[in-house]
Parts: sequence; C-alpha cells; structure tokens
Amino acid sequence: MKLVTRAALGWPPSAAPQQSSTNGVKVHYEGTPVSTRLLTDHDACLEEWKAIRASHLANKVENYSDVAYNYAACPHGYLLEGRGIGRRTGANGNQELNRGHYAIVGLVGSSGLTDPPDAMLHAIRDGIELLRRNGAGSEIKGHRDGFATACPGGPLYAWVQRGAPRPGTTPTPSPEEDDMTPEQAKQLKEIRNLVQFGTWGYKGKGKTDAWAILNGLATQVAAQTAAIKALASQLGDDVDTAAVVAAVEKAIKDAVVTVSVDVTGPTNS
Repeated sequence: MKLVTRAALGWPPSAAPQQSSTNGVKVHYEGTPVSTRLLTDHDACLEEWKAIRASHLANKVENYSDVAYNYAACPHGYLLEGRGIGRRTGANGNQELNRGHYAIVGLVGSSGLTDPPDAMLHAIRDGIELLRRNGAGSEIKGHRDGFATACPGGPLYAWVQRGAPRPGTTPTPSPEEDDMTPEQAKQLKEIRNLVQFGTWGYKGKGKTDAWAILNGLATQVAAQTAAIKALASQLGDDVDTAAVVAAVEKAIKDAVVTVSVDVTGPTNS
C-alpha cells in the first residue's frame, strides 16, 4: 500500500466526528470534470486532493469540518488520507448514511479522466482493507446506493457491482450476497411472469434484490389500478364503473403470488 498521510500533505489532525465502526465502505467519484493530466503527473493528484479539501472547507452550506472523504485514490496507486480511520465521513448524503459507511473517492470525474486505471482500483481496495482492519464492515457500495446521485459514475459503479475485485482477480461472492433458497428464487421468477420487469433475472443478489423487485411490483400494480379507474370513469353513464373496477381489482388480487422471503428492505435505504 502506498499511503500519503495527512502529515505529509501538511494537514492538521481531522476535526471530523469520531466513529469506531460502520457497515462498510461507499465508493465515490468527483462528479465534475477531472483533467487527464492526473494520469502522468502525481503532483497534479496531490494538488487535486488539496483543492477538494479547500473547496469543502469553504462550503458554508454543508459546513464540512474537513474534506468529506476518509480517503482518496489516485491513478498512480496512492491512497491519500482524508478524514482517515475512526472518523465519520461527510460524503454519503445525510447523517444516517454517513454513519452507515466510510467513503473513498476515486480521482475520476464526469468528463476528462473518467475510467479508473488499475492502479487506482488497487488503491481503493487498499483503503477498503485498511478500514476493514479498523472497524469497517464487509459491505462495498456506491454512493448512489441509498442516495439519489450518479456517483460514483458508470465505470466505477460497474466495478463496485462486480464486487470491487482487485484487477486481475475473479471476485468471490460473500455469503450474504446470496441468501435466498432455490424455492424463493423460483417464486421471484414467477412474479416476473405476471408483471414484466424488462431483462430482470435473479442473479443471487439476495434480500436487496428481492426488495427492489417487490417494491417495483407494488408500484406497478398501484399505477395499473389507478389507470383502470380512470378508464372506467370515461365509459359513460350507462356503465357500472364501480363494478368494472371491482372485477379488475379481483382479477389482480387472484393473480398475486405469495413470496416467502424477508423483504424488510436494503440496509440504509
């Protein structure tokens, strides 16, 4: 691990709130254009990191106590210390989300430098493993998981969804990623046969995947019922609209498949 500490950056100890443990780590990107100069000039990476901290400290709306992230990862494989170990992040969207996960930002953005080099992915993994050795749980998520944002961008989020493997290795799913029985997976597929969900197929995502599917089903059924009522109201005075609506609602109810799976919702949603 190639670590650049706060002391090496000329920064004092972080004033961020202390926190000894989290559910895991969330991965971020800058969300703004990032110069490709960072690919060839490590000094530019340090300048970028210092500029991020300066902008956060100047933000009177968010009122950050320090740079929002626990660590940053640069294209040259360096892990850059931010709030560091045992400090609550300020980057995840709100205090509940901040308490749930630490935050590591890859120094890539929305344009310019957008694809994380392998060295950067190694540095993010270094940060995740360092935080795990110091109280972080096993979860690895993107900023967008639980908060409405495009962060950490397409390339980084695709990597997170693959399990955030080190380049050149094959990710091994952890036990909690596949906690459904074959019968429960079969029942979810039966739901798909009733209501179209595009290209969805069960891929072992466990309870979080079940929640997303069932939540989508409930939303779609509610919308269909509202549409049926609106249609019935246009049929004319000589049609018993109440009877039409009742008949269709009964048909929907008769088609419901009961799913015996814990769908209490994704953690920290």
